Amino acid sequence: MLTLVAKRSSLTPKALLHQKYGNKACYKIEEVQESIDSSFPGLALPQQVRCRYRCCLELPELTFVSDAFMRKKDAEQAAAQMAIEKLGIQAKTDDLTPDEAWDELVARISYLFSEKFLSSAHPLVGHFREAIQREGVVPISIIAACDAKINNLCKLIDPKGESDPLSVVILILKAARQCVSVCISGDLWIKNQNPFFPVMPVIQSEPADSVLVEAICIPCSYEGSIETLNLNIVPNKYYMDEIARSLGVCDSSLVLMSRTVGKASSEMRLYFSALGVPFLARDSSLEFLLNAKEHAEPIFNERASCISGQNIYGDAILANVGYTWRSPDLLHEDVSLGTYYRMLLNRLPDGGYKLLREAILAAELPTAFTTRLNWKGPSPRELLCTFCRQHRLSEPAFSLKNSTDIVSSSEHESMTLKLCGSVKSLKSVKEYEFRSDVVPDSSNAQSGMAGNFRCELCILSKGNDVILEYIPEESYRKQNDAIQNASLKVLMWLNEYFKQPVTPMGTLSSCGYVQGIHINQQKFCREFELCLSIHGFQKRSALRKCSLSDQSCTLYDIEGPDSGVIPSQGFLACISYTVALVREGEDMKELLESKDEFEFEVGTGAVTPQLETCVTQLSINQKARFSVALPSKDLILAAAGGSAKYFAQLLSSDSFNEKSCYLEYSVKLLGVTEPLEDRMEQALFSPSLSKQRVEYALRHISESQATTLVDFGCGSGSLLESLLEHTTTLQNIVGVDMSRKSLNRAAKTIHSKLSMNANHGIQNASIKFAELYYGSITDFDPRLYAFDIGTCLEVVEHMKEDQAHLFGEVVLGSFRPHLLIVSTPNYEYNSILQKAASPDKEEDADDKPSQTSQCRFRNFDHKFEWTREQFNHWASNLASRHNYSVEFGGVGGSAEVEPGFASQIAVFRRSTSHQVEDCMLNHESSGVYERIWEWNNR
Repeated sequence: MLTLVAKRSSLTPKALLHQKYGNKACYKIEEVQESIDSSFPGLALPQQVRCRYRCCLELPELTFVSDAFMRKKDAEQAAAQMAIEKLGIQAKTDDLTPDEAWDELVARISYLFSEKFLSSAHPLVGHFREAIQREGVVPISIIAACDAKINNLCKLIDPKGESDPLSVVILILKAARQCVSVCISGDLWIKNQNPFFPVMPVIQSEPADSVLVEAICIPCSYEGSIETLNLNIVPNKYYMDEIARSLGVCDSSLVLMSRTVGKASSEMRLYFSALGVPFLARDSSLEFLLNAKEHAEPIFNERASCISGQNIYGDAILANVGYTWRSPDLLHEDVSLGTYYRMLLNRLPDGGYKLLREAILAAELPTAFTTRLNWKGPSPRELLCTFCRQHRLSEPAFSLKNSTDIVSSSEHESMTLKLCGSVKSLKSVKEYEFRSDVVPDSSNAQSGMAGNFRCELCILSKGNDVILEYIPEESYRKQNDAIQNASLKVLMWLNEYFKQPVTPMGTLSSCGYVQGIHINQQKFCREFELCLSIHGFQKRSALRKCSLSDQSCTLYDIEGPDSGVIPSQGFLACISYTVALVREGEDMKELLESKDEFEFEVGTGAVTPQLETCVTQLSINQKARFSVALPSKDLILAAAGGSAKYFAQLLSSDSFNEKSCYLEYSVKLLGVTEPLEDRMEQALFSPSLSKQRVEYALRHISESQATTLVDFGCGSGSLLESLLEHTTTLQNIVGVDMSRKSLNRAAKTIHSKLSMNANHGIQNASIKFAELYYGSITDFDPRLYAFDIGTCLEVVEHMKEDQAHLFGEVVLGSFRPHLLIVSTPNYEYNSILQKAASPDKEEDADDKPSQTSQCRFRNFDHKFEWTREQFNHWASNLASRHNYSVEFGGVGGSAEVEPGFASQIAVFRRSTSHQVEDCMLNHESSGVYERIWEWNNR
């Protein structure tokens, strides 16, 4: 499989190929269906296939066909890599010394005015075409902004050219004086010594109607509001003259331009006046330009600079108009106010997730990466890479290691060094990017070890110094999980940092250190100073309130009948929702955001807490409304999109009072998808394993004639609820759990059924007393001492392994039920479940089900899963220490057929020689648990 290893400053293979061939390089993608082998004979499974992509690259002289990849863009890059290796294409710019770069710059300026360049399809040629109509003069700022090669050369000569457009202009002015074929006209114009060649004829076209193009004005002062303006563009006239007029300067030579903002294929740029720079206004001579620049104090536009990542001076215009590679004609698109605020939001660590999910007022960056099937939206790795690109940093470097700290691929041995301070070696991690689709060298991997992969992560400054490194303690069974979880950890910490600009850096740094995140505070703050100043100002502005995640909400009446299907942790909930801005006391409700279908995983923080609280109180097809206080103005306008102009006027009007306004959410639960564990079990078992476990417990209850039962880790009360549907001898049932939300749901369901049984005089309703307690099952409460039966079904795997051992000691040593039933997944059975049930082929693309050690856990919340040998060892030792006997069984599968039961069960029986202590049987005595709910029908 392809491993892309490239220097930080190098172009991608496709970009290198485009430099030589432009649009002549044709990429054609075809789908490839690959079958997935089933290695479990006797198990009736449909033939499974997965879709991959192969790229055919057609060049004028050759054709290249890539291997098959999971992603289309990887196939394209692979084909391009084959082409540049075959043709020997190299990017030599990075290897130049500053002196060599200067010679190249002088030669490049001469080349721009040559016949060869003027006959090309370069976007800059469109500006030269307009120059013919103005006596051949071209603004130097146009050359500085539109020619990527000149920009790269200027950055090699003066690194400040990366962030300062004016530095590039000055270098071009200086280099142009050494070109014999060109000359400086005035101070900021450049032209050919001789007339333009006849290959550039002036085409006399019919007068065209002007077009109003919407743009954004970004004032230099914070007191000035962001507003829209219209550029009157005439297709057969030079558009830069209109921008100069809007900026209040006499001609386009005094207009400076930023690099493109946003998509590389667009021409969205920031334009600002050269007269906004003080020394240019005082003296426009070239000598003063070159000598006085270092001593000048520019009028800095922080908001515009934050958007572009370059130094912008004075008032600026954000517009999308210009020439592209695709067409020689002038292209233009409107830039709305919503576009500006979305670009601002995209600079935050969670901004990309909100925007790409198109749910700015609903989505939050999830706190856990469970599986690719359940994670909706761009992956954590993609989000972190996008965040770094937004801040003009290199993409994060990932160092993937196995449990013995051996790098997982021989090609990445140079990545094993610990990252401290500056990275100085050329073979250091700064030169490499680890791709998550690299297959590890089997000679280095340790088969059979759980948690084989650990991913370290490094982010570098623009000066190639380490500003952040993450060294995790956790390890994962799959490469991708290690990479994604490392990315998410860093994103979550960055999100806290950006959302709390007033918190001392030392405090945030200490919090990060505990999580394995180490930063160089001084260099880190310098890289993000500008973005923090913008968002910090927004937070301190008059309209700024607490974020949506910090606000309480008011829940209105739930509409619709209760279907009984309610999402809980691990479920995928599909909802439709709308968000409207409402003004109290007035008939005003303005729609801000809406989605017909929005899916998220409950329990991972993927939506605002208020929205999740609302959804987890609904059943399918029910509706509800809730309200929250207004968030920040910039978040509202980003969500408003095309209506941002209207909302900006509304929020800034004199009659607007933010205290009387709020956001109202209307939500409907459309559907619920069970967690992966349930789907896997349902694919093979009927009835489901959960029902089989209940039936197993009922058999023992009936045989023992028990009257009291305690369910340790009762959750939402599924077992207790099932007991009410069967005739038993039970009179007193108790549930204990650590989740108040689950206990509240259990109380609602059990109370309803008990009340119905009592009201209808059902004969088999033997239950007289029921209680639910909030507390940890590793803590002893004397009120639950010596019950007839204790159950703990599929609970211990949700605890850390040492806590599971502690629970065993407490339940048999202190609670001492006569009978205890404990069930837990059999890890050895996972390969069969996962082979049979997952409909998402990409989800299992890098799994190896034939190797049991490579299987994932059945649920993301499982902290461990025992094999049969491990479970038997735990239960046998526990029983012998506490005078219990133990027998083993299970449900799903068979003990005689490998790999045993799907759910393995141990039944502990207390020795009859043991006498319970009467003092412990007082159920009214005080205990450590908090009673949440009680039913008493004695």
